[in-house]
Amino acid sequence: MRRPAAMAGSEVPLGHAARDRTGPEETDVGDDVLRIAWLFDVLEVAGAVLVARPYRERRAVLEDLFARDVLTAPFTLCPATTDRATAVDWLDPAWGTVGIEGVVVKGTEQAYAMGKRGWVKVRARTTTEAVVGGVTGSATSPGTLLLARYDASGHLRLIARTTPLATAVRRELGAQLPLGGPEHPWRGRRFSAGWGTRGELEYHPVHPEVVVEVLADTAVDDGRYRHPVQFLRVRDDLTPDQLPLFST
Repeated sequence: MRRPAAMAGSEVPLGHAARDRTGPEETDVGDDVLRIAWLFDVLEVAGAVLVARPYRERRAVLEDLFARDVLTAPFTLCPATTDRATAVDWLDPAWGTVGIEGVVVKGTEQAYAMGKRGWVKVRARTTTEAVVGGVTGSATSPGTLLLARYDASGHLRLIARTTPLATAVRRELGAQLPLGGPEHPWRGRRFSAGWGTRGELEYHPVHPEVVVEVLADTAVDDGRYRHPVQFLRVRDDLTPDQLPLFST
């Protein structure tokens, strides 16, 4: 671009790395990885400050910069719509396979709020099942569940951690989760307390036999849900070997 400008956007590495955000075992994306910049707002162009203008006007300016090839690769125009049906389609969990986690909602008459979050993030969510492989707190009154699936080699792989459980759910599950013995596949295993943290999670392995249904968003990195999932119910009609295999 030949004219001075200030944009708002996100830098995204292409390929599989585009979906690999900071995780417990991830290394930084190298400088040799091709990146693109998704632009979703323009704040200033050719000396004109646009932050006080409504978003619909700023969006029109941004689209015009792309239409006239003022902005070209590696810059990419982030899709936007005012059509509800299109936005709902973008919330289809199937988009999660290519790293799309949901939509961001902005007001068309909204000025740019410097230093503030002026939008609402709506995540795509879907239900799925997993086996309980461990708990935080105690087995008789678990605080959260560590969920897993078996991979093709028969190894039990961590895929998610739930949000804190309600008191009634703790009582319900506490009566169904026997502590794992020395033969538990996670005995001696250590897990990160969360994405982007180096803290170690304190947990108790439990016998992997109880299958539960959870509500999860579509942000999955290397087979593991990046954000905590919400417990819905015990699926006593399912066994661990009936679940999909762990996959990245």
